[in-house]
Amino acid sequence: MKGKRELTKEQKIRSVMGADFWTNYDADGSLYTFVVSDGPVGLRQPLDRTSSEQKDCIRSVAYPSFQILSQSWDPELAYEMGKSLGNDCIEQKVDILLGPGVNIKRLPTNGRNFEYFSEDPYVAGAFAKRYIEGVQSMHVGTSLKHFCCNSSEISRQWASMEVDERTLREIYLPAFEKACEAQPWTVMCSYNLVNGVRMSENAKLYRVLREEFGFDGVIVSDWDAVKDSEASLNAGLNWEMPYNEAHQREMLAKAEKLDEKKLDESAARVAALADKCEAESKLRRQDMTLQERRAVAQKIEEEGIVLLKNEGVLPLKAGKVFVTGAPAVRYYFGGGSSNVYPERDFEPLAEALAAEGANAEYGESVWETNGHQSHLGNLKEAVLRAAQKDVTVLCVGEPNTCEYESADRQQIRLSKEEEAAIHALAEASEKLVVVVYAGAAIDMSDWIGEADAVLWAGYGGEFVSRAVARVLTGKVNPSGKLTETFPLSLEDVPAENAYRDEAVMVYSEGLNVGYRYFDTFGVPVLFPFGYGLSYSRFEYKNLTLSKEGDGVMVSFDIENVSDIGGKEAAQVYVREITKEVYRPYKELKAFKKVFVGAKEKVHVALFLDRRAFAYYSVARDAWTVKPGVFEILIGKNAEQVALRKKIAIGCDM
Repeated sequence: MKGKRELTKEQKIRSVMGADFWTNYDADGSLYTFVVSDGPVGLRQPLDRTSSEQKDCIRSVAYPSFQILSQSWDPELAYEMGKSLGNDCIEQKVDILLGPGVNIKRLPTNGRNFEYFSEDPYVAGAFAKRYIEGVQSMHVGTSLKHFCCNSSEISRQWASMEVDERTLREIYLPAFEKACEAQPWTVMCSYNLVNGVRMSENAKLYRVLREEFGFDGVIVSDWDAVKDSEASLNAGLNWEMPYNEAHQREMLAKAEKLDEKKLDESAARVAALADKCEAESKLRRQDMTLQERRAVAQKIEEEGIVLLKNEGVLPLKAGKVFVTGAPAVRYYFGGGSSNVYPERDFEPLAEALAAEGANAEYGESVWETNGHQSHLGNLKEAVLRAAQKDVTVLCVGEPNTCEYESADRQQIRLSKEEEAAIHALAEASEKLVVVVYAGAAIDMSDWIGEADAVLWAGYGGEFVSRAVARVLTGKVNPSGKLTETFPLSLEDVPAENAYRDEAVMVYSEGLNVGYRYFDTFGVPVLFPFGYGLSYSRFEYKNLTLSKEGDGVMVSFDIENVSDIGGKEAAQVYVREITKEVYRPYKELKAFKKVFVGAKEKVHVALFLDRRAFAYYSVARDAWTVKPGVFEILIGKNAEQVALRKKIAIGCDM
């Protein structure tokens, strides 16, 4: 550390703003200079750290998106990913990684959904907590983001998210609350306003963050999220990023009029963060090789791939396979601050299949996608070749020109050209497997009936082709399950029909986000939350409930009745029967992924604490459990409930 020092008022003012795009002001050598970096799914660090330009970046391990990570239903993989990224940061001398993002997927059109974990706050919080613990186990900091309600990119710097208090508490804040248990070094505020107050100036929500969630680190702005530096400082924002010459000049000019207590508090927090970074930097030691980090990236994709449909064609059997579609030969990823430059050249899917023993060859059909316009290549030739093969594997999806930071998707269907290719190849092919590469829900209603199998590859990182090939050939038994609902159409999503204009977005659906809406109101969906197929078959049995203190121990068995060992993600939902306020039909409160060998049985026990039965009472300003009867439901997904049993909580019945 730099030892004891007294900063002048000018130095304090400069210290609560970055020195440039990626580092802090060093107070004339009094503070350690720490480096922050984009890249919660792989380091995104410009070759020139003094520049705001991000066109030329380092090459780094490209991990799967958070959507894929959460679809593994295994938070321990989040820890492994965080630890791997911590090693990447050490290699590049990065002190703080700008992630994870835990915003709720309110709208399937949100351009950054691939960066977020789920529509469900319990899932998002569980994964964020373990991810933070993984990164910080390597003495590298994190930045929990984007606090809060950054669930759309439309006019993100100017629109106010109009959200009632109970919805905030039950849907949009719990993931931050859970993640704060891991003590992230920083929390990043979002661009948007919440209930008319810009988040960089939202003192009320900052108090919740500090006084209720126990956050004791630095609150940093998203880049250029601050419009009024003094108002932000007074509200409790500690560090404005990046350097803004006009803002700093204005703050220096009014130095004598600033709230000295607020300035001292923020300057002290930034100085403490600099000291922490300096102390932790001396403890950093890489403990994973490049090959080990690559293995983590591949493992996450293999565990997060979701088999959505399979009419007997998968795993692939002996025969000739025709591979086509742009993602088969080109890397698909989400754009913006999560855009990683992979350190490996892209591996075409046909080559990956061949390496796994399949007789596969590639041919052109849809060869380029830009936004929601695609260009058909020689589809006529592709149809001819497909007709001569045993199986066609068609790769479709949305590249970074469709899903990216700062803009929302205009629709959730594939391009017309890709849908046309599916129709043509379905007619010509003996069997058609569609592999989808995208970061958020796709409306498949136009064509899913024509496909024999559908595999969700998502944005799978640099080992996506290898992982897809291993699932297609049966080397890996698919075990991923969706962490967001796939609606039949965009119009079925209540948030899509909520009021919005140039100034506000009204969260009129309240608690009815994702499966909470579709489940409660009986609206059919394409694929429900928690859905995913396997090459194994599982049965659930022997549900028992027992009270332990203020909570309930839930126990049941999962039996694999097939000849193939596999993993199953069991989901525990809670339903209040004797309610006093509106509650969605059921809500996820626990989950567990387990391996079950062929013809074997595994016992699962999960504890539901008091919070699992509570709702947030605005009248009481507190989480409240009404004594009454609850039902515990064990689901393979939100629609398919395998076991259920009632229990009385907080009363003698």
